[in-house]
Amino acid sequence: MKKAAFYTLGCKVNQYETQAMTELFSNSGYEICDFDSYADVYVINTCTVTAMSDRKSRQIIRRAKKNNPNSIIIVTGCYAQTNPDAVKKIDGVNLIVGTSDRKNIVSLCESLNPDTISCHIGDIMKNHSFEDLQISKYEERTRAYIKIQEGCNQFCSYCIIPYARGPIRSRDEEEILAETKKLVKNGYTEIIYTGIHIASFGLDKGKERLADFLCKANEIDGLERIRLSSIEPMTLNTEFTNKIKDCSKLCHHFHLSLQSGCDETLKRMNRKYTTEQYKKIVEDLRTLYPDVAITTDIMTGFPGETDEEFSKTLEFVNEIQFADAHIFQYSPRNGTPAAKRDDQVAPYLKEERSKKLIEVCARSRDNFISSFIGKEMCVLFEQPIKGFFEGKTSNYITVYVKSDINLQGQYKKVVIDKCDNGIAYAHIIE
Repeated sequence: MKKAAFYTLGCKVNQYETQAMTELFSNSGYEICDFDSYADVYVINTCTVTAMSDRKSRQIIRRAKKNNPNSIIIVTGCYAQTNPDAVKKIDGVNLIVGTSDRKNIVSLCESLNPDTISCHIGDIMKNHSFEDLQISKYEERTRAYIKIQEGCNQFCSYCIIPYARGPIRSRDEEEILAETKKLVKNGYTEIIYTGIHIASFGLDKGKERLADFLCKANEIDGLERIRLSSIEPMTLNTEFTNKIKDCSKLCHHFHLSLQSGCDETLKRMNRKYTTEQYKKIVEDLRTLYPDVAITTDIMTGFPGETDEEFSKTLEFVNEIQFADAHIFQYSPRNGTPAAKRDDQVAPYLKEERSKKLIEVCARSRDNFISSFIGKEMCVLFEQPIKGFFEGKTSNYITVYVKSDINLQGQYKKVVIDKCDNGIAYAHIIE
């Protein structure tokens, strides 16, 4: 039996797509094995959101060939889509697929001429159909992702993703609900709905209906939790929240990408909101859900970001008090407007500003977790780690408990005892 191994870089959408491709190979008779072991086929699902992502993608591609010099190397994902010529130059690559046509990846693999590089990269900007990939299980996971949307029409001035993923395309609602029911039947009681820009779900079909869809998913028997991946802040307006307020299974956790806490910077980024609008969304969510976790992404060193502009961001982040944040430094992406600007920020300033934001956000994260000390919470446990069992609350707090039994996939009520460096330590109550 031939063996296939997979490596995923980047976002939750990539994780979903890798799992779907894994099932395609498995259903075709391949044994799925660990990436660092000997395999006949290695599939690397790449990311290109930053220069570091590009470098990591290239490193993993080269690592695969060392595991088995005679293997077939398949490179897919965003880096493959946006820079296939660079991928072709990496020794050992056999097949380049990009961000479409993954459903045919097995047949493309098996029809390869071993003496040539096969490149299946189309014009993604002309792609207006959703590629339906199916998943029935996730190995060693208690939560499952479902991709509901593809593409982005926002064209933030720093972002390469619209060029890697193409225009917005929504998956058929009934297909999503059917896959949700299948995963629930297979034991996955928490579903994370993900996409490149899930706020756009339904817009290409003539109307906005993400909130309506969530209400339908809320009715699925056996589904305990519904979670959303990153979502644009302005989606969560009063009309939207009025529709979802009765969705009892929707987790009180929203990842609202901020990028900057300065209006001048946001304008150069081509973001579609102001800090005042963002703040109002956060305040309304906290009124609706007192235990809500607001997490975010923040970029430092965007072209033209002055000390004054960064100070505004730091002040705004201090004011909002996020439950957690991903801080990253601006990385020029060829083909984007921001990369062409002359006012690039020096690397040392990006690093300094990044450290300041990380410190502020770590403090607000621990403050958020500490506000639940002594309170009863429900945790879905996922895996053993460092002598504890790890799980997540509905509002996405990471919880560790001591346990002599296997808690994987179980919901347990706990009381939070303390917070230490972003982890809530708790004990189970009967």
